[in-house]
Amino acid sequence: MTHPNLLVELFVEELPPKALQKLGDAFAGVLFEQLQAQGLAAPGSRLTAFASPRRLAAHITEVAPQAADKAVSQKLMPVAVGLDATGNATPALLKKLAALGADASAVAALRRVPDGKAEVLFHDSTVRGATLSEGLQKALQESIAKLPIPKVMRYQLASGCEQPGWTSVSFVRPAHGLVALHGTEVLLSVKALGLTAGNTTHGHRFEAAVDPVVVTSADSYAQQLAEQGAVIASFAERRAEIVRQLQAAAARVGGGVRPIEDDALLDEVTALVERPNVLICEFEKEFLDVPQECLILTMKANQKYFPLLQADGRLSHQFLVVSNITPADASAVVQGNERVVRPRLADAKFFFDQDRKKTLLSRVESLSKVVYHNKLGTQGERVERVRTIAKAIAEQLFAGIGTHHADLDSAEGEIARNYLLSCVDTAARLSKADLVTDMVGEFPELQGIMGGYYAANDGLAHEVAHAIEDHYKPRFAGDELPRENVGVIVAIADKLETLVGMFGIGNLPTGDRDPFALRRHALGVIRMLVERELPLDLETLLRSAVPAFGDKIEDASVPLADFMYDRLAGSLREQGYSAQEVDAVIALRPQRLSLVQKQLAAVRAFAELPESPALAAANKRVGNILKKAEVAGPVDPHVNPDLLQEEAEKNLYAALQRFVPEADAQFDAGDYTASLQTLAVLRAPVDAFFDDVMVNAEQLDLRLNRQGLLKRLHVAMNRVADLSRLAA
Repeated sequence: MTHPNLLVELFVEELPPKALQKLGDAFAGVLFEQLQAQGLAAPGSRLTAFASPRRLAAHITEVAPQAADKAVSQKLMPVAVGLDATGNATPALLKKLAALGADASAVAALRRVPDGKAEVLFHDSTVRGATLSEGLQKALQESIAKLPIPKVMRYQLASGCEQPGWTSVSFVRPAHGLVALHGTEVLLSVKALGLTAGNTTHGHRFEAAVDPVVVTSADSYAQQLAEQGAVIASFAERRAEIVRQLQAAAARVGGGVRPIEDDALLDEVTALVERPNVLICEFEKEFLDVPQECLILTMKANQKYFPLLQADGRLSHQFLVVSNITPADASAVVQGNERVVRPRLADAKFFFDQDRKKTLLSRVESLSKVVYHNKLGTQGERVERVRTIAKAIAEQLFAGIGTHHADLDSAEGEIARNYLLSCVDTAARLSKADLVTDMVGEFPELQGIMGGYYAANDGLAHEVAHAIEDHYKPRFAGDELPRENVGVIVAIADKLETLVGMFGIGNLPTGDRDPFALRRHALGVIRMLVERELPLDLETLLRSAVPAFGDKIEDASVPLADFMYDRLAGSLREQGYSAQEVDAVIALRPQRLSLVQKQLAAVRAFAELPESPALAAANKRVGNILKKAEVAGPVDPHVNPDLLQEEAEKNLYAALQRFVPEADAQFDAGDYTASLQTLAVLRAPVDAFFDDVMVNAEQLDLRLNRQGLLKRLHVAMNRVADLSRLAA
């Protein structure tokens, strides 16, 4: 039997746009889950969520008027506790039955079920299924209670309560209407937020053809709102319509222009309009002299406009507005938006012109008046630390210029090296100077970007300008890395300063809080070390940054290294490597992160060899033996051939003598896959060794020699990864 569909709507004042989609999904989702849990929604029921600026709604198919009765079996107590020697109910049993709504007459029907050594009493009953009105009331209350409201509003009810004007409720915004329709039937007994369910709602504030809109059935809701109320109730449909209109408007402009892609902006605008109408506007071309990032940001952040980009990526002087009204003559709306945006762009031009009157270098002194952190000092002190860290990194990276480049003699190499060192120091020194400019003061999102423009305006080298702009990169997952080595060095130094400083004062991220974005900074450093294949040792890098802080921090480079390896492991797993493969490599705490991908590839290839399971298990066994042996001190890996007695240990020693040098040479050449595959031939002698040789012999010299043989095997096998982590 097919049941009617259900519609529930809360009509409210304008909801917070950035939270609308989440609120709509949560409202409908919890409502649906609760009705399913109560047996009112059929297993094949489908949910459609609606969310517009003034409504949250849900449409659920196949909802029963009453849930089926449910058989319930309740465990009570052991028979020895519930019944006395004559078989009559004890007071404890009667009390338990009373709590379940039964009396002494139910004792005879109780079931006895063996439970271990004793028998237990069970009470069987049938629970009446909830009616839709009862179930929906519960589901609605639960849905409202679980809404992810960013900020709760408390307001007084004017009616529908005991004390109108005094009784207050809390919700995201004041609610003015409740619709609850099961097919065409109004569920009048359902109430929420001082409202009683009905079948009337409201459409567009200005363009609704009918007000109020009387919803005739659950299934006609969306169509009636669209035709009579001038509202597209579905968030997804409204968003798709905006995208369609944006593309159509860009096509009308012509010249290959396209609206800027910004999902967050699109979601926010979708939450601001009930029936979108995209209009084409423009501003004076003279504003295009201002960096386009400034213009784009002010149009997006302040006005919620969609800038248009030309085919080459440059900003056009035309932009798109998503209006909530559709007048016959839209010229007034267009002119109004153009009039509104003009002062914003003029402000941006004024800030840009004023900022260029002072050099970045002249602003550095002002950073000493800007507090960075109460335990770490000012931005000026921070900049000096970044300079110190960047210099150390640069000297290590640029040390080989002139000796490793055949096209540069030593003199040219020294000149190139000094030039790059100078660029790194200048970029690090000026990296935060734009924080005290008017433009960044107005638009903090532009820090770094404006510094790059102002550095170019000051006539500084392009490496310096690019590094100042790029040193915040990567800003988010998937973001591009700095363009040049100078920018990479300053970016690493900047992120290390934050990581080392915050760990040094104990300001660590928690499960749900990371105010200084330490996880993102750690991943940024990892990405630059890996993707740029930098020959820098991770733990050495972390330790070398500590002295820049003087006595302001404790040395927390060890827990910071653990934190970095955790981030690296998580990143590698997200890239598709198995937990075993990642653990095998990370267990060795690899210092050159640029080599990790090659190590993982070698481990993956080794794991596919038929010898792999046996060698991994043997490696684990060797590790356990050595761990016990090393309690008394380190095991000497040297082997005395004269003390080898058993044929199996002689064969293992010979195999190590033959194949380990070859594997080591391949390892040193960077061919990790070949190195592990060479060692795979050790399976047979290793298996024979464990079958035939007693490692912990009573004779001390024999025992130490055999432990040394295993130590040598363990060292050879685990240069690429800890192969024991591959053991099942």
